[in-house]
Amino acid sequence: MSAVADTPPVAPPRKGLLSPTNLRRWENFKANRRGYWSLWIFLVIFVLSLCAELIANDRPIIASYKGEILFPVVVDYPEEKFGGFLATTDYRSDFIAEEIEANGWMIWPPIRYSYGTTNSNIPHSAPTAPFWLMSKEERCAGYPGGAADPNCNLSNLNWLGTDDQARDVLARVIYGFRISVLFGLALTICSAVVGVTAGAVQGYFGGWTDLLMQRFIEIWSSMPVLYILLIIASILPPGFWILLGIMLLFSWVGFVGVVRAEFLRARNFEYVRAARALGVGNATIMYRHLLPNAMVATLTFLPFILSGSITTLTSLDFLGFGMPPGSPSLGELIAQGKENLQAPWLGLTAFVVMSLMLSLLIFVGEATRDAFDPRKTFR
Repeated sequence: MSAVADTPPVAPPRKGLLSPTNLRRWENFKANRRGYWSLWIFLVIFVLSLCAELIANDRPIIASYKGEILFPVVVDYPEEKFGGFLATTDYRSDFIAEEIEANGWMIWPPIRYSYGTTNSNIPHSAPTAPFWLMSKEERCAGYPGGAADPNCNLSNLNWLGTDDQARDVLARVIYGFRISVLFGLALTICSAVVGVTAGAVQGYFGGWTDLLMQRFIEIWSSMPVLYILLIIASILPPGFWILLGIMLLFSWVGFVGVVRAEFLRARNFEYVRAARALGVGNATIMYRHLLPNAMVATLTFLPFILSGSITTLTSLDFLGFGMPPGSPSLGELIAQGKENLQAPWLGLTAFVVMSLMLSLLIFVGEATRDAFDPRKTFR
């Protein structure tokens, strides 16, 4: 008895951030090497696009002027601070650049163009080809000093050329990629919230609730979505949030069927009946007991919905019913490629970026589907 009493108690195993089931799912996800590396590549590109102002901008990241440290990338300083008279400072102008360099210094981003900056030193009429397709004398022909001009450097050259308005294509691609992904994420999340809620209510309550909502969804989904989007977008003023609200009217329907089927299947399980017998409310049962099972199919569906949302935004921008004019957009770049066949770098750039982005998302979706496959998760 004394030996048993002297035995120290065994500490319970520490719980990790993930449950054993989710750990097996993560291992299955990593086993799909194509999807695993696609996720990391996509995340790296997306994080870099979130820092687009630090990569491509027509303002210095940081500057020192007469002993004062300035942050033009985040603060809009008036030009009178540097001896000018305009309300907005053009840091690319020779007067401002010489004034700041004479009284301090500037640190520029790698690309000295924002998505709307016009390059006034292009060698010929826009669109212009990428600088590496031209000789040094040709690409510097638009500068006062020619090839010897100090401003004809890598930061001021156009790596992917310019569009038909002399705007840097690479800068517009970086900003356009960010807008496309953020729009797709916002639309996917909002659609998931609305669609999962509607499918949960249908599947859990059933009866007339399910019948009426299902008939409404059938009528709603039978409408010509693209034509309605074009009509509404042509009436309302263009904008990010207005376009998001318009597309949300129809994008949530895709989640309803998946969630409804899961709730219909699980609502009569014994643990759900036991929860009802104990007096647990319907909202608690739906949220804590049924929703986790339904989220497995929903999470598998998310990457494909995200890619579809990005494609829809690109299509509307291509047709001229998307983002406001002047906004960085991959669809607008595709339209420019169609109108300027003599500038193949426009269409090729848009095609490569869209293909890369959608391919990465599809590969991530395939790996997610493998991760949540019960035949692999519970082996």
